[in-house]
Amino acid sequence: MREVVIVGAAETKFGKSELSYRELAAQAGREAMADAGASPEQIEAFFLGTFSPGTFIRQEHAAPLIASELGLQNVPSTRTENACASGSTAFLNAIFAIAAGAADVVLVVGAEKMTATPTSEVTSILAEAADWEQESKVGLTFPGAYALMARAYFDRYGKTRDILDAVAIKNHRNAMGNPYAQFHKEIGPEDIARSAMVADPLTLYDCSPISDGAAALVLAAADVAGQFRRPGVRVLGFGQASDSLALHHHADLTTLPAARKAAERAYRMAGVSPEDISLAEVHDCFTIAEIIATEDLGFFKPGEGGDAAKAGATARDGRIPVNPSGGLKAKGHPVGATGVSQIAEATFQLRGEAGDRQVDGAELALTHNVGGSGATCVVTILGRPE
Repeated sequence: MREVVIVGAAETKFGKSELSYRELAAQAGREAMADAGASPEQIEAFFLGTFSPGTFIRQEHAAPLIASELGLQNVPSTRTENACASGSTAFLNAIFAIAAGAADVVLVVGAEKMTATPTSEVTSILAEAADWEQESKVGLTFPGAYALMARAYFDRYGKTRDILDAVAIKNHRNAMGNPYAQFHKEIGPEDIARSAMVADPLTLYDCSPISDGAAALVLAAADVAGQFRRPGVRVLGFGQASDSLALHHHADLTTLPAARKAAERAYRMAGVSPEDISLAEVHDCFTIAEIIATEDLGFFKPGEGGDAAKAGATARDGRIPVNPSGGLKAKGHPVGATGVSQIAEATFQLRGEAGDRQVDGAELALTHNVGGSGATCVVTILGRPE
């Protein structure tokens, strides 16, 4: 397989934006190309990760729409949809195109425009990423699904919601150093205790927000990367796995088997272990999801992820910094953009350009992007430029 590197990365600010979907996506794409020093004429393929623009903004056939906004004339343009993992699967398709020799330089954009849609309708649209016939149609939402996971975790390991508080507080603190983050507000246990209950035991501060935003990456084959303005961040390993959409088909609600399998494949390809990872951007759509992720990825043993968060092991200066960007919880979660944004954040970290959220001495970064309640998971491992 040809070696692939990331030579450009960009993000828009997440949150409620006055920009349209096409404007957000095009802004991220243009800024990533500028970061790489690449022109539209150098882009040989384009992949767009997006979940549901047809329902959020009534715009399907989105890949050529954004390609045309970016001046990518006659470039093959493809949309990938895998729920909240849409962005990372677009990234994988770009890798496959380069690795196969079909293209040397590829642009990836992840985007979603969600805030123009009423909250109740957003909840319904997101529920389409679960098993509609068996669960969503009869009332199970994603907050409800992850609340069931939290209850199962509490019951199995004898934990209480203070482990959830530790994740929310940490990620809000981390987001203070991220100019792209939706929230720049530190919180404490008292704020969480006063917040609205969404799905017991999950409160408002346990849930990622509704967001607009986009992120983009320029990928290149390592043997042509010298034409760009900065050394490429190395793609060392990746893995993708799937599982049942229906949560009631899962034998154990305290783990995501697809995440474990995707991580196993990524570690094996990269030739590294969890102990080698400098930092991780994980899919904390809900606070319990971060705790389960840190265990599925091998950073902590089952039942120990929450206590590790309480002890500061996942803080930016901890043993394994998790979500130094603020994560989905505080950075925001424009669904199709999230997987690309995680990889962009990892790229900034490995280039030493993450500013106030920089992890000292970052050598290897891992990203973990989940679709639905664990039906899809993509894990990537990136290395510092050589």
